[in-house]
Amino acid sequence: MPSFDVVSEIDRHELTNAVDQASRELSQRFDFKDTGATFVLEDTTVTMSAPAEFQLKQMLEILKLKLAKRGIDLTCLELKDPIVNLATAKQQVLLRHGIDQDAGRKVLRAIKDSKLKVQAQMQGDKVRVSGKKRDDLQEAIALLRKGGFEVPLQFNNFRD
Repeated sequence: MPSFDVVSEIDRHELTNAVDQASRELSQRFDFKDTGATFVLEDTTVTMSAPAEFQLKQMLEILKLKLAKRGIDLTCLELKDPIVNLATAKQQVLLRHGIDQDAGRKVLRAIKDSKLKVQAQMQGDKVRVSGKKRDDLQEAIALLRKGGFEVPLQFNNFRD
């Protein structure tokens, strides 16, 4: 029976490269020279630190540009509130990955409401969609691409 998986993943290498490129641009920009502004990547959390809060906004735009160029969907970004004191301002940017229970239920509901002849089920942090015809699966993929889910969706492991 043909099937595919709906996942929400971030390519770690692309994420590392994007943060490195953003750090490199930060060191080359005139307005950030000798300010001590940095990007620090820990797993899927980027911590930005700068002397002032307005610089965090500029750094966020640099990071978004580099992530977009590297093919990482910006809908996976979750911004924490900046922590500002007299000397520095810090902000964490979380990159969500995996389909949580709420998003999984929305994907399952969208597939069920579409009346396509496919079955969908949650399997950990992914959704497996299976059906008798390949065309039905392709329609399900098209439906999910149109749907406005809060996590970016990728489709892999297509089996015939």
